[in-house]
Parts: sequence; structure tokens; C-alpha cells
Amino acid sequence: MSAPITPRIRPIPVEECSDEIQTLLTGELGAGAPVVAPSLADLGLMRTLARHERPFKSFLLLGRRLVLHAAIPFADRELLILRTAWNCGAAYEWGQHVRVATTGGVDRAVIDRVPDGPDAPGWDEHEAALLRAADELHATARLSDPTWNELRRRFDERQLIELPMLVGFYHLVAFTLGALAIVPEPGDEPLPRDTESPGGLRP
Repeated sequence: MSAPITPRIRPIPVEECSDEIQTLLTGELGAGAPVVAPSLADLGLMRTLARHERPFKSFLLLGRRLVLHAAIPFADRELLILRTAWNCGAAYEWGQHVRVATTGGVDRAVIDRVPDGPDAPGWDEHEAALLRAADELHATARLSDPTWNELRRRFDERQLIELPMLVGFYHLVAFTLGALAIVPEPGDEPLPRDTESPGGLRP
């Protein structure tokens, strides 16, 4: 299935939004927010979703709970998100979270290894379990006992509950990005080439 090359729904200009949505789009992102843009108004994803106010507000609330108040450590969270973006072929999500991860101090070599998957050399057991969890949830909506048991070695109950919710939330983001053909932001990195399809790009 070929991907559209232009957005299916035009991002709404901020001045056309209600006062409440304008405040959400242009206000402070809050301590701990990923540094990807000066405000949400600069992101095509956010101004597209803002055309439908009620789910947009719910989307922001859940996203902030899973990111700004996360129990999962930053580097672990970004591995889960980047692997989910890769699994879904979500170029926008990948580019944004490469920027978030690098700004937050994740080593570039770690980011570059994400497409190689959990069995690639260089991961420790916990990192491999994170990538495997993202893969298993993507493929089966389940976690295998070996993956669960490895995650339990370092994660507490709150983090174990949060992990599938985080991966699921970023599937929601990826599905929305793909269905609405939201184009990546200028300057964001593209998805890497698919190592399983030489010369090809992820869909």
C-alpha cells in the first residue's frame, strides 16, 4: 500500500482554534517535557488533532501522564518508543523521538542500533527485554513469560503496568500519523533503511 505524500487533513491554524485549544497549543510544555519544539503549535500532529477538540484534550492528558510523570526511566522509555516507531513504520514518530532521545542524552550508537532489534550485539539483558517487549506487544498484544520475567528484575509494579500502556499509546500515535498522512517535521531524521529489505525504506 503506497503512502500519501500530502496530509489528508490540513493542520488547523492556531488562530482558528477555540481559546482553550489555543492555550493548550501555545502554553508552556511543562517541566520534563520532551524538547522537540517551542510549543505544541509548532507540531503538525498537534494542530491536526486539534481539529477534534475532545479527543485532542484526552490525547494530551494521557500523553503527559505517560511522559511527564512517567515511572519508566527516560532512556528505557525512549527505547520502547523508538522500537514502536520502527515496528509501525512511523517516520514522524521516529524523527521526533530521535530528537528527544539525543537531546536527553541517549547515546547515538544506542539509537542507531534500535532497528537491528533485541538480538543485536551491544544490548544488555534489560535493554534487549525492552525491545523484545515492544516487538511482542506489536505482534501479539502479549508479553511472553521470559520477557516479563526479565523486565521484573529491574521494574517495579508501576513500571510493569506502564510499559504496555506506553507502547499502546505510541501505537495509537503511529496509527493516527499513518492514517492521516501527517508529514514529518522539517529537519527530523527519516526512518533508517530496512535491514531486512536491502535498499528499501520502512513503509
